[in-house]
Amino acid sequence: MTDTPDPNDRPSRKRPAIRQSDYERLSEFRHLIRLFLEFSQEKARLAGLTPRHHQALLAIKGYPGGGPVTVGKLAERLRIRHHSAVELVDRICEAGLITRDQDKADHRRVVLNLTPRAEAHLADLSAAHLDELDRIEPMLRRLLRHGDEDGSAPAA
Repeated sequence: MTDTPDPNDRPSRKRPAIRQSDYERLSEFRHLIRLFLEFSQEKARLAGLTPRHHQALLAIKGYPGGGPVTVGKLAERLRIRHHSAVELVDRICEAGLITRDQDKADHRRVVLNLTPRAEAHLADLSAAHLDELDRIEPMLRRLLRHGDEDGSAPAA
């Protein structure tokens, strides 16, 4: 048997005591996230989309910098495997929501673009989601500010 350190062991560091209020804060944060996700899924379904299709359309439209989105980049943004992203793109293309186009700068690459129908769905859904974020923002701010007030949250 060797004395090789376990790579899964984290270096021990002193952490402040976790109080009941910390657990409650974390629980409330997760609850708000779940409520928002349920809201999002229901709105997508009412618009005639699956929640996954909505997520993919938003990931394409909202890609940082507005750059071209490939299947690989979509997989990364959705945190799914490449082959799962390929299957998702196939279904979304069949639904007439995106197109696969040859990249003008690199003809070897295929980029994903929203159709006008997808743009319209996404605009409506995004307006509803922004309204919901505005509604829950005070609750989120209160949760995030709580740690700053008692010195337990690190500075950003």
